[in-house]
Amino acid sequence: MKKLINDAHVVVAESVEGFVQAHADLVKSSGNPEELFVSRAGGAVQGKVGLVSGGGSGHEPLHAGFVGKGMLDAAVPGPVFTSPTPDPILAATKAADGGAGVLHIVKNYTGDVLNFETAAELAEAEDILVKAIVVNDDVAVQDSLYTAGRRGVAGTVLVEKIAGAAAERGDDLDGVLAIATRVNDNVRSMGVALTACIVPHAGKPSFDLADDEIEIGIGIHGEPGRKRIKAVSADETTDLLLTPIVEDLGLSGGEKVVLFVNGMGGTPSSELYIVYRRARSQLEAKGVTVERSLVGNYITSLEMQGCSITLLRLDDELTELYDAPVDTPALRWGA
Repeated sequence: MKKLINDAHVVVAESVEGFVQAHADLVKSSGNPEELFVSRAGGAVQGKVGLVSGGGSGHEPLHAGFVGKGMLDAAVPGPVFTSPTPDPILAATKAADGGAGVLHIVKNYTGDVLNFETAAELAEAEDILVKAIVVNDDVAVQDSLYTAGRRGVAGTVLVEKIAGAAAERGDDLDGVLAIATRVNDNVRSMGVALTACIVPHAGKPSFDLADDEIEIGIGIHGEPGRKRIKAVSADETTDLLLTPIVEDLGLSGGEKVVLFVNGMGGTPSSELYIVYRRARSQLEAKGVTVERSLVGNYITSLEMQGCSITLLRLDDELTELYDAPVDTPALRWGA
């Protein structure tokens, strides 16, 4: 194993320390290793619904990279591929509370769901109103190794962006939850792995994949997907991801979407744009308009080579909220 780390046991702490130093104009750390979280540099915005997300580290820039105006108010990084415990989630919730309640945005993994639920109960005991949206956009499998039901993957980024814009414009907690739910109901994703990743404390690949094989429908922790096949061309791989998403969404001609091609950490931009090119061509052939595009590494799996495709069905309001200004370390426009 060759990684730019000092000690596998302090990877998250040292990474967060450097991240906060590099983006001190936007974010700050709790400063407590027992209750580690990242929040907006200016603190909670009074009168605004607070947004908190989090989960196991190793998916950077998710979630801390999306803390800032127009997205999250706080993010809780757990150990690599392991959910944070309720205590730091509670601390982050309190830090994000501006008096209008807090929305938890939770990826659908059993540990995340249980720990965020416990933190919400503790917060409510301190008179903080908390509601939650559980993101489950992965069309690949039901009831994976880490979850009951569909996994939460790259669609989480779009939920955070659009719900964040709704909170920023002044929607109340029920309104922000309704927007987040609308995004979750209309977003689908599917990914592919070309290689496995190496979790620092494990020191070896998280699964075995032959040099001439790819895993279709992989999870962001290296969970098995729909099938393992011999490697095929970029266009064929793209079609294997895109077709189930389009079918699951029931997309038809005349509809508009966000096309989001996400890298898993080890795939260069040049290859992601080859995937984007094919996906866009296929959508346009079906009469679907790609209204907005996002290409890059936004929710990764350490150094895994591969990508995911996400489609979000748009309406006028969701488009307006997607376009709204955002100013975070990892996503920035209109600010």
